[in-house]
Amino acid sequence: MSERQPEYHLDGSAVTDEPSFYAALGRAVRAPDGYYGSNLDALADCLRGGFGPEPPFTLVWQDSARARRRLTRRLAAADGREQSYFDAVLDVLRDGGVTVLLR
Repeated sequence: MSERQPEYHLDGSAVTDEPSFYAALGRAVRAPDGYYGSNLDALADCLRGGFGPEPPFTLVWQDSARARRRLTRRLAAADGREQSYFDAVLDVLRDGGVTVLLR
């Protein structure tokens, strides 16, 4: 019988910009001092361990559509295309071993 992954709930209604996303994520995963990254590289570092929960875990992102509308800064994706900051966050989380459920 397989063990269930820990599950955390991110309140997307609290996300108004990039700093508020990282604050909401830190609260959601109950990271030490609420810190679970402050940019994409720092988030990837946190996912590798030492700053809170380590994957595998599930992140249930409530009100994700609202967060998607707020995290719109355009970035170059690994494949050379442009993507929104929201999509870049999803890539980092998923690449780091997090199962993300958008609600």
